[in-house]
Amino acid sequence: MSKITFDKEKIKEYMKTKGWPFLKNILINHNYVVSLILLLIIGRIASPNFLSFGSLTNLIKSSTFIGIIALGMTMVIISGNIDLSVGSILAFTAANTAIMFNNTHSILLSLGYAMIIGTLLGFVNGFFVGKAKVASFIVTLATMAAFRSLTVQQGQGGPILIDQEAYYSILRTVGYGTFLKIPYLVWIFVLIVGLMIFLMTKTKFGRYVYAVGSNEKAAKLSGINVDRIKIYIFSLTGLLTGIAAFLYVTRFGSVDTATAGKSYELDAIAAVAIGGTSMAGGKGFIQGTFFGIIVLYSIDSVLSAFRVPAFVNDLIKGILILGAVLLQKVLNNRKVNN
Repeated sequence: MSKITFDKEKIKEYMKTKGWPFLKNILINHNYVVSLILLLIIGRIASPNFLSFGSLTNLIKSSTFIGIIALGMTMVIISGNIDLSVGSILAFTAANTAIMFNNTHSILLSLGYAMIIGTLLGFVNGFFVGKAKVASFIVTLATMAAFRSLTVQQGQGGPILIDQEAYYSILRTVGYGTFLKIPYLVWIFVLIVGLMIFLMTKTKFGRYVYAVGSNEKAAKLSGINVDRIKIYIFSLTGLLTGIAAFLYVTRFGSVDTATAGKSYELDAIAAVAIGGTSMAGGKGFIQGTFFGIIVLYSIDSVLSAFRVPAFVNDLIKGILILGAVLLQKVLNNRKVNN
C-alpha cells in the first residue's frame, strides 16, 4: 500500500492564489455562512435531533412568514431605505383576506386579494418615498401606525375569525399540507427565494436596485428613474408581505388585529443584517437573508435545548444585529485599507 504524500510548496501556492482569497471572500461577502455553521454545530451539541430532516423542515416552516417579508426588506435595505410598516401591512392584509375568504370560500380569490392589498399598501410607501421625497424611516413609521390603527378598527380591537368548517375543509390544507413529506409552506418559501435571487441577479431591475443603493446621484445621472425604482421596490415588498399574510391566515385560521405581525419588521431587519446585507445600502444577497432567517429562528431551538429562558431571545437578537453591523464595518474598513 503506497503512502500518500503531500507537496507542501504546491499546497502553499494553492492557498496563496486560491484558498485564502476564497476564504476571504466568504468572510467578507458571505459571513452568514460562518454564523450558520457555528449555530448548526452548537445546535447539534445541544440536541442530537437538531439537524434531522424533520427539525430542519419545521425550522424553515416556522420562519416562512417573516422570511418572505425579509426578502422584500432585503431589496429595501439594498436600495438604501428601510420599511417599518411590514408588520402592520401583514396584519391589515391578513384581516381583509380572512374576511374575503369568509365571503367567497375561495383560496385563489383570497390569495389574489391579499396580493393586491399588500401591493397597494406598499405602493403608498413607495409613492411618498419616491415622489414626495420623504425619508423612508418617517414614511413607514407613519404608515406602520396608520395601518395598525385601521386593522384594529376593522376588528373592533378583537380577532377576526374564519368560518371554521370552510377553514378545516379548504384553507387549512395550504398551511398544514405536505408534498413529498415537505410542508407546502417550505416549498412556497424556497420558490419565492429562487424567484427573488433571479430578480436581483439576472434582471435590469435588480441591477438598478443595487445602483440606487450604492450611489443615488450617480444612478440618476446614468439615466435610471430612481423615483420609479423606489416605488417598485416598496410595491414589491408589499406584494411579498401580502403573500405572507395569506399564508399566515392559512396557518392560524384567525387574525388577532392587535397583535398579528407585531415586531415582524424587527425580525426581518435582523435576518437581513445577519445575512450580510449592508445597512448603508448597495450590497447584499437574497440567499444571505434566507440563511439569516434560519440562523435567527435556530436561536430559539438552541436556547430551548440549553433551557435558557425565552425572554432572553430578544436580547440575543439585538446582540446579533449589532454584531453583524459591526462585523460589516470592520471587514469593509479592512477591504478599503487593503
